[in-house]
Amino acid sequence: MKTDNMTRMDRDIVSEIEKDLRYISGIIKQKGRELLSNYTITPPQFVALQWLFEDGDMTIGELSTKMFLACSTTTDLVDRMEKNNLVKRVKDPNDRRVVRIHLLDEGERIIEEVIKKRRGYLQEVLKNFSEEEIGLLQSNLTKLHAEMREE
Repeated sequence: MKTDNMTRMDRDIVSEIEKDLRYISGIIKQKGRELLSNYTITPPQFVALQWLFEDGDMTIGELSTKMFLACSTTTDLVDRMEKNNLVKRVKDPNDRRVVRIHLLDEGERIIEEVIKKRRGYLQEVLKNFSEEEIGLLQSNLTKLHAEMREE
């Protein structure tokens, strides 16, 4: 659908979709903060742990890029997580000048617990959806995500 050919109705629908996604994002963020209140980590630390959990060891620079943070901010974040035994700095075996951040067992445990609780929350929210509606939602969200990654 080309934006210059959009009808008023199309623009109204896009506006509603944007608003719904913004509200959903806010609710998810708030629910995530509620879940994290039972743990000794902050929301930014959770995001960092998630990246390490999903993508494996990475440098401060790589983590900074993924989190859209300055390297100095990410360094402080990693320092605090290291003090809490969630991550550790390790020398890259291929290049001793490179230091990577490695997720420790406690960090992995927290991520797994929180993600399990988040999935439980979503499952509860979706309980009144049919299997077909859930399948359609999942497929459309996957397509939307793919389109956004290409931008």
